[in-house]
Amino acid sequence: MFRSQHIQIKSDEQIELMRGAGLVVGRTLERLREAVAPGVSTLDLDRIAEESIRGEGAIPSFKGYQGFPGSICASVNEQIVHGIPSASQVLAEGDLISIDCGAILAGWHGDAAITVPVGEVRPEYLKMAQVCEDAMWAGFAAAAIGGRLTDISHAVEKAVRAGGKYGIVKGYGGHGIGTEMHQDPHVLNYGKPGRGPKLIKGMALAIEPMITMGSADTVELDDEWTVVTRDGSWAAHTEHSFVLTDDGPWVLTELDGGRTRLGDAVTSRQPVA
Repeated sequence: MFRSQHIQIKSDEQIELMRGAGLVVGRTLERLREAVAPGVSTLDLDRIAEESIRGEGAIPSFKGYQGFPGSICASVNEQIVHGIPSASQVLAEGDLISIDCGAILAGWHGDAAITVPVGEVRPEYLKMAQVCEDAMWAGFAAAAIGGRLTDISHAVEKAVRAGGKYGIVKGYGGHGIGTEMHQDPHVLNYGKPGRGPKLIKGMALAIEPMITMGSADTVELDDEWTVVTRDGSWAAHTEHSFVLTDDGPWVLTELDGGRTRLGDAVTSRQPVA
C-alpha cells in the first residue's frame, strides 16, 4: 500500500510556515474548549472557530472542502468524525464532543482535534477520551528519524490496548500534511512496527486515533459526511500535526510544541511566537 505514495518533505522555512498555521489551529481549539457548555449548539462553535481562524488572517481548511459546509467537524457522542455543525445539535450535560479543526496560513495547513466533556460526564467516557489522547502522544513518542511509519501505528494501538477494551476505528486515520490538508502517507492507528516509508527529517504527519466504547464498525449517515458507530457506542477522536526534526517530533498544532508531553529534548528549537 506504500509503494506509490509521494511524500512531501518540508524545508526549515516551510516548517516555520506550518508552525504558524498550527498555532492558529491550536489557539482556535482552546477557544472552542472554553466555549463548550450545555445549551451551546455545534453551529455556535463553528461560528467561533471561523471568527478565530479568519481573525488571525487564515482560512478555514474544512469550509468548502469537497462540499463540507462547516469550519469545524463537530461530532457528538456516537458520532466519530465529520459531524456537520448544526443549530439543531445542542450540547447537553453529560455529552462528549470531538472537535476537528483546520486552518490554512500562507498556503500551509494545520490540522488537529480534541474531545471535550460537556459539564459532568460519566467517568468511563472521560477515561476513553484520555486513552485516545494518550495513544496519540504514544504515536509521537515512537516517531524517530530512521524509523518506519508503522512504528507510529503500532505505538498508538499498543497504548489503546493497554488502556482498556476499546474499538479502534478502521478506514480512517492520520495522514501527511503540508500544502494540502491530506497528503501521503495514510497513517493507520494499528499494525505491526517496522513497515512502510522510512521516517526522515522534514516529514510532516497528522496522528489521529479514533476509538469507541464498543464495536469499531462504522456507518456513514445520509448527509454523506457524519460517521457514527454501528452499535451506538460513544467515541473519542484526538489529533495533532507534527514534523520530524533533528531533535525529534515538533508538534505544530500544540501551543507548547509538545514540550509538556514529550519533554524539552524533542522541542528544543524556539517556537514561532
